[in-house]
Amino acid sequence: MTAYVVDTNVPVVANGDHPAAGAACVQACLLVLQEVVKHGTLVLDSGPLILGEYSQNLAWAGQPGPGDAFFKWAWDNQGHAERCERVDITPVNGSFAEFPDASDLRGFHDDDRKFVAVARASQGNPDILNAVDSDWWFFREALARCGVRLRFLCPDQFRAVPPMLPG
Repeated sequence: MTAYVVDTNVPVVANGDHPAAGAACVQACLLVLQEVVKHGTLVLDSGPLILGEYSQNLAWAGQPGPGDAFFKWAWDNQGHAERCERVDITPVNGSFAEFPDASDLRGFHDDDRKFVAVARASQGNPDILNAVDSDWWFFREALARCGVRLRFLCPDQFRAVPPMLPG
């Protein structure tokens, strides 16, 4: 099974809850969430970080949107090793020991570091799925140099984004 780390923005967009995401982006998110649920392995931290973030942005009842249904599926399947890989990550000074120690990642958003740490701790070499969060786009090359695999579901969102300036 293919392993995936799913940034929270993906199920939020699948719900149609992001004003900048067009119909094609929403559809791409819906399709990838279906792929994760039917044929993939979701990689989560062993603590409350990723599911906790999902719970703040998605509905526990699994309704009314497909992103909410994905969250309910993740919650219900978190203990099933064939559906979810749970990995330990180690908090260190507002980041994680598993996050790359690379100077060109210093400005990477603190809230997204858990996804990188989980991906690097996973045995499944997962893709991190992103829909509309530009932080992933700005740091894509630095993350790739550290072995982090990114999959941009809505690359058109970033075509007009200027490159990040140093400093």
